[in-house]
Amino acid sequence: MSAVHLEVVGSIATLRLDNPSKLNSLTPEMLAGLDGHLDELDRAGDVRCVMLTAEGDRAFCTGADINAWGDLPPADFARRWVRDGHRIFDKLARLAKPTIAVLNGHAFGGGLELATACDIRVMAEKATLALPETGVGIVPGWSGTQRLSRLLPEPVLKEMALFGRRLAADRALSLGFVAEVSDDPLASARVIADRLLATSPRATEVTKYMIHAAVGEDAPSMIEALASGMIAASADKKEGVAAFRAKRKPEFPGA
Repeated sequence: MSAVHLEVVGSIATLRLDNPSKLNSLTPEMLAGLDGHLDELDRAGDVRCVMLTAEGDRAFCTGADINAWGDLPPADFARRWVRDGHRIFDKLARLAKPTIAVLNGHAFGGGLELATACDIRVMAEKATLALPETGVGIVPGWSGTQRLSRLLPEPVLKEMALFGRRLAADRALSLGFVAEVSDDPLASARVIADRLLATSPRATEVTKYMIHAAVGEDAPSMIEALASGMIAASADKKEGVAAFRAKRKPEFPGA
């Protein structure tokens, strides 16, 4: 039975796709599990870093299980499958905690889009990346033409999405899409995660917001989060809340 497991050891959380018999293709149950775990991680103040990986070494994820969406009516395919998946992937992308995709094997279609929603990626030497959607009569639906276009050069993205060419690990590294190519990507990701633990939790969170605001990853929300965090520490906010509770006119100090 397919699932998504969450394990927290110290300050590092690991999300693991578990559908190896189908190359970790995503089912509705797995999307729901990922959705719930992301909500849990968003509230977990003791977690500093999230690693996303999968069972087995053949594939990280080969996309959405065709049996889950192949017979859906067009409206349901667009409204439920594509939009729900997009919402969940956006939730991963906008998680305040730094995230690392551990590509233990091939990442195709929705699997590549899932990895793209993470902050950085570590990739196995034998793994490849692909966007095979047009070969089955559909288009990338979970940010493959949007978020991925900010991380890969346009001609390379067109090679993959239009011509079906795979991107090998060494080329993905040279393009900056992956941070490291390793014969043990999980161990390499743990080294990166451990290094993060020496940094300021609040500073890394705010830095991620700043970068996302700059590149357009939910920029309005990121800008308001940064501004709200700043104003929440002000004497004006403290006075405003106190005045409201005391039912009096506030006397803002301007600090």
